[in-house]
Amino acid sequence: MRVLIIPDKFKGTLTAHEAAQAIAKGWRRARRSDRLTLLPMSDGGDGFGEILTDLLRARPQTIRTVDAAHRQCVAQWSWAPRSKTAIIESAKVIGLAMLPKGEFHPFALDTFGLGNVLNDAAAKGAKACLIGIGGSATNDGGFGMARAMGWLFLRRNGQPIERWTELSELAEILRPKDWHPFTRVTVAVDVQNPLLGAHGCSRIYGPQKGLRPADFPAAERALRRLAKVTAQTLGHDFAKTPGAGAAGGLGFGLMAFLCARPQSGYDLFARHADLVRRLRSADLVITGEGSIDKSTLMGKGVGEIARACQRAKVPCLGLSGVLADAELLRQRFQDVRSLTQITSTQNALAAPAKWLEKLAAHAAKNSLP
Repeated sequence: MRVLIIPDKFKGTLTAHEAAQAIAKGWRRARRSDRLTLLPMSDGGDGFGEILTDLLRARPQTIRTVDAAHRQCVAQWSWAPRSKTAIIESAKVIGLAMLPKGEFHPFALDTFGLGNVLNDAAAKGAKACLIGIGGSATNDGGFGMARAMGWLFLRRNGQPIERWTELSELAEILRPKDWHPFTRVTVAVDVQNPLLGAHGCSRIYGPQKGLRPADFPAAERALRRLAKVTAQTLGHDFAKTPGAGAAGGLGFGLMAFLCARPQSGYDLFARHADLVRRLRSADLVITGEGSIDKSTLMGKGVGEIARACQRAKVPCLGLSGVLADAELLRQRFQDVRSLTQITSTQNALAAPAKWLEKLAAHAAKNSLP
């Protein structure tokens, strides 16, 4: 059989590349004659940069910048010279995983370091940018990024604002001379949240980053004022655009300050991977991620892979760390299996590649008609 292996990351344990290798190793143990093609995927979060770099045959670049807490760091982005495209994964610059757990409050973090990377891409000659924004530590609406790129945020007395929590005092925004250095900026988003309100970035994703309920009013005031003055300055209100609330409002900032177009991270991957053509030549697709449940069918990359397989009439097998709603999932997947069906959660977390390899071998023997 021709088997196409397209996993996302197993968050906190395996990258998409590592998961693909483990699945392939286990599958080969059980079915040596099958032809395997590995195609790790990302819907815009962790791993986006590495995966798009491979698909576009881009060249890694490095820059000295700062992380979300303004600590010095070396960040990597990628450059595809033929198309003059920069590929940037914000989690590699301002990612939550880069910070010691619990040491920094989101009020002390911003996206300034990402702006430095964008400046470096513009200086290299990039005309297009592909940016994955999942996994950020920040909740600043892209304020820090915009400051790094030359935007000025002023109080009524003309004094500049340098902390995003002080944006409630914002009176005026001044554009830099070259305020749109790229001809096309595409931001990969995997959520549709607006910037503000009950479904906005502060209340929905802020707690994952350390925001407490008592912090919500101050965060909302700052971002609401940012959105209002931005709309007055640019003539368009981006706050309600689906995806504006992605990555602590970074989606909003990229739309407002770089004219970025939001796009489903999965759709971006599928287009650059030529997924439709690849599915036509496959007899079986194996996908997976850390957790597969009913939310997988609500636009997540793994669920979209299964949907595409249904359209192409190719059976799809889902492998995961943990699994819920299996009967519902089997309406779209030929079969779904999890590590916790063959070992304990503790063992799976301690040696995820080993157990994913075993699960793939087991599935190869038992999941095919």
